[in-house]
Amino acid sequence: MNKLVSLAALAALSLGAVAAQAADVTFAVGSTDESTMVYRLGIQSDFGRRWMDSSTGHLGGYWDTGYTYWEGDKTASNHSLSFSPVFVYEFGGGNLRPYVEAGVGLAFFSSTELEGSKLGSSFQFEDRLGVGLRFADQEIGLRAMHYSNAGLKEPNNGIESYTLHYRMSF
Repeated sequence: MNKLVSLAALAALSLGAVAAQAADVTFAVGSTDESTMVYRLGIQSDFGRRWMDSSTGHLGGYWDTGYTYWEGDKTASNHSLSFSPVFVYEFGGGNLRPYVEAGVGLAFFSSTELEGSKLGSSFQFEDRLGVGLRFADQEIGLRAMHYSNAGLKEPNNGIESYTLHYRMSF
Protein backbone atom coordinates (compact mmCIF):
# COMPACT_ATOMS: atom_id res chain seq x y z
CA MET A 1 0.00 0.00 0.00
CA ASN A 2 2.88 2.40 0.80
CA LYS A 3 4.26 1.79 -2.67
CA LEU A 4 0.90 2.81 -4.18
CA VAL A 5 0.73 6.00 -2.08
CA SER A 6 4.29 6.88 -3.12
CA LEU A 7 3.41 6.22 -6.76
CA ALA A 8 0.30 8.43 -6.51
CA ALA A 9 2.33 11.26 -4.91
CA LEU A 10 4.94 11.02 -7.67
CA ALA A 11 2.17 11.12 -10.28
CA ALA A 12 0.67 14.25 -8.75
CA LEU A 13 4.03 16.01 -8.64
CA SER A 14 4.92 15.02 -12.21
CA LEU A 15 1.55 16.02 -13.62
CA GLY A 16 1.61 19.28 -11.65
CA ALA A 17 5.05 20.22 -12.95
CA VAL A 18 4.02 19.71 -16.58
CA ALA A 19 0.65 21.41 -16.02
CA ALA A 20 2.38 24.59 -14.78
CA GLN A 21 3.08 25.36 -18.45
CA ALA A 22 0.45 25.48 -21.19
CA ALA A 23 -0.60 21.87 -21.47
CA ASP A 24 -2.75 19.44 -23.39
CA VAL A 25 -4.66 16.56 -21.79
CA THR A 26 -5.05 13.10 -23.33
CA PHE A 27 -7.52 10.37 -22.40
CA ALA A 28 -6.87 6.88 -23.77
CA VAL A 29 -8.56 3.49 -23.53
CA GLY A 30 -7.48 0.18 -25.00
CA SER A 31 -6.11 -3.21 -24.15
CA THR A 32 -2.91 -5.21 -23.94
CA ASP A 33 -1.90 -8.15 -26.09
CA GLU A 34 -3.29 -10.26 -23.19
CA SER A 35 -6.70 -8.46 -23.31
CA THR A 36 -6.14 -6.48 -20.11
CA MET A 37 -8.03 -3.19 -20.24
CA VAL A 38 -5.82 -0.09 -20.14
CA TYR A 39 -6.92 3.42 -19.11
CA ARG A 40 -4.47 6.31 -19.44
CA LEU A 41 -4.50 9.98 -18.50
CA GLY A 42 -1.66 12.10 -19.85
CA ILE A 43 -0.51 15.69 -19.84
CA GLN A 44 1.59 17.01 -22.70
CA SER A 45 3.75 20.10 -23.08
CA ASP A 46 4.84 21.06 -26.59
CA PHE A 47 8.58 21.39 -27.38
CA GLY A 48 7.78 24.78 -28.91
CA ARG A 49 10.07 24.07 -31.87
CA ARG A 50 9.61 23.00 -35.47
CA TRP A 51 12.12 21.30 -37.73
CA MET A 52 11.99 20.53 -41.45
CA ASP A 53 9.12 23.00 -41.90
CA SER A 54 7.79 22.80 -45.50
CA SER A 55 4.54 22.76 -47.46
CA THR A 56 4.42 18.97 -46.83
CA GLY A 57 4.52 19.31 -43.06
CA HIS A 58 6.91 19.67 -40.14
CA LEU A 59 8.63 17.78 -37.34
CA GLY A 60 7.83 18.82 -33.79
CA GLY A 61 7.19 17.11 -30.51
CA TYR A 62 6.07 17.19 -26.92
CA TRP A 63 6.90 15.99 -23.43
CA ASP A 64 4.37 13.45 -22.16
CA THR A 65 3.70 12.60 -18.52
CA GLY A 66 1.13 9.87 -17.96
CA TYR A 67 -0.66 7.72 -15.43
CA THR A 68 -1.94 4.32 -16.63
CA TYR A 69 -4.31 1.96 -14.85
CA TRP A 70 -3.96 -1.66 -15.99
CA GLU A 71 -7.14 -3.56 -15.07
CA GLY A 72 -6.02 -7.13 -14.40
CA ASP A 73 -8.34 -10.09 -14.06
CA LYS A 74 -5.92 -12.99 -13.45
CA THR A 75 -3.63 -11.05 -11.13
CA ALA A 76 -3.96 -7.80 -9.25
CA SER A 77 -4.40 -4.62 -11.23
CA ASN A 78 -1.35 -2.47 -11.85
CA HIS A 79 -0.54 1.24 -12.05
CA SER A 80 2.24 2.98 -13.91
CA LEU A 81 3.72 6.45 -14.31
CA SER A 82 5.63 7.41 -17.40
CA PHE A 83 7.60 10.30 -18.85
CA SER A 84 8.60 10.48 -22.53
CA PRO A 85 9.80 12.87 -25.19
CA VAL A 86 7.67 12.23 -28.29
CA PHE A 87 8.54 13.34 -31.83
CA VAL A 88 5.68 14.08 -34.21
CA TYR A 89 5.64 14.60 -37.96
CA GLU A 90 2.49 16.55 -38.82
CA PHE A 91 1.45 16.59 -42.50
CA GLY A 92 -0.02 19.64 -44.26
CA GLY A 93 -1.25 22.85 -42.73
CA GLY A 94 -5.02 22.74 -43.29
CA ASN A 95 -7.85 22.16 -40.85
CA LEU A 96 -7.35 18.37 -40.79
CA ARG A 97 -3.72 17.41 -40.23
CA PRO A 98 -2.69 13.73 -40.15
CA TYR A 99 0.41 12.87 -38.11
CA VAL A 100 2.75 10.06 -37.09
CA GLU A 101 4.59 9.95 -33.77
CA ALA A 102 7.34 7.98 -32.04
CA GLY A 103 9.01 8.19 -28.66
CA VAL A 104 11.05 6.36 -26.04
CA GLY A 105 10.74 7.19 -22.37
CA LEU A 106 10.70 5.78 -18.85
CA ALA A 107 7.91 4.13 -16.85
CA PHE A 108 7.55 2.91 -13.28
CA PHE A 109 5.05 0.17 -12.39
CA SER A 110 3.50 -0.50 -8.97
CA SER A 111 3.98 -4.27 -9.44
CA THR A 112 6.37 -6.41 -11.49
CA GLU A 113 3.59 -8.72 -12.71
CA LEU A 114 0.64 -8.12 -15.00
CA GLU A 115 -1.63 -10.82 -16.43
CA GLY A 116 1.01 -13.49 -15.96
CA SER A 117 3.74 -11.41 -17.64
CA LYS A 118 6.72 -11.01 -15.36
CA LEU A 119 8.24 -7.59 -15.98
CA GLY A 120 11.37 -8.29 -13.91
CA SER A 121 11.47 -4.81 -12.36
CA SER A 122 9.22 -1.84 -11.66
CA PHE A 123 11.45 0.27 -13.92
CA GLN A 124 10.57 -0.08 -17.62
CA PHE A 125 11.31 1.66 -20.89
CA GLU A 126 8.25 2.92 -22.78
CA ASP A 127 8.43 2.75 -26.60
CA ARG A 128 5.56 4.20 -28.62
CA LEU A 129 4.33 4.52 -32.18
CA GLY A 130 1.15 6.35 -33.10
CA VAL A 131 -0.93 7.79 -35.92
CA GLY A 132 -3.80 10.23 -35.81
CA LEU A 133 -5.60 13.29 -37.02
CA ARG A 134 -5.40 16.81 -35.58
CA PHE A 135 -8.18 19.35 -36.01
CA ALA A 136 -8.67 22.73 -34.29
CA ASP A 137 -7.23 22.26 -30.76
CA GLN A 138 -7.98 18.53 -30.64
CA GLU A 139 -6.68 15.22 -31.93
CA ILE A 140 -7.79 11.62 -32.13
CA GLY A 141 -5.44 8.74 -32.78
CA LEU A 142 -4.24 5.19 -32.30
CA ARG A 143 -1.15 4.32 -30.33
CA ALA A 144 0.90 1.17 -29.68
CA MET A 145 3.16 1.15 -26.62
CA HIS A 146 5.71 -1.46 -25.55
CA TYR A 147 7.10 -1.71 -22.02
CA SER A 148 10.29 -3.62 -21.26
CA ASN A 149 13.29 -3.28 -18.95
CA ALA A 150 15.60 -3.93 -21.95
CA GLY A 151 17.11 -6.99 -20.29
CA LEU A 152 18.42 -5.08 -17.26
CA LYS A 153 16.74 -7.64 -14.99
CA GLU A 154 15.30 -11.10 -15.65
CA PRO A 155 12.65 -12.07 -16.41
CA ASN A 156 11.93 -9.46 -19.07
CA ASN A 157 8.64 -10.55 -20.65
CA GLY A 158 7.51 -7.01 -21.44
CA ILE A 159 3.97 -6.01 -22.37
CA GLU A 160 2.25 -4.08 -25.16
CA SER A 161 -0.83 -1.87 -25.09
CA TYR A 162 -2.94 -0.61 -27.98
CA THR A 163 -5.14 2.41 -27.35
CA LEU A 164 -7.49 4.90 -28.93
CA HIS A 165 -6.81 8.38 -27.56
CA TYR A 166 -8.42 11.82 -27.57
CA ARG A 167 -6.33 14.92 -26.88
CA MET A 168 -7.50 18.48 -26.24
CA SER A 169 -5.59 21.71 -25.71
CA PHE A 170 -6.19 24.26 -23.00
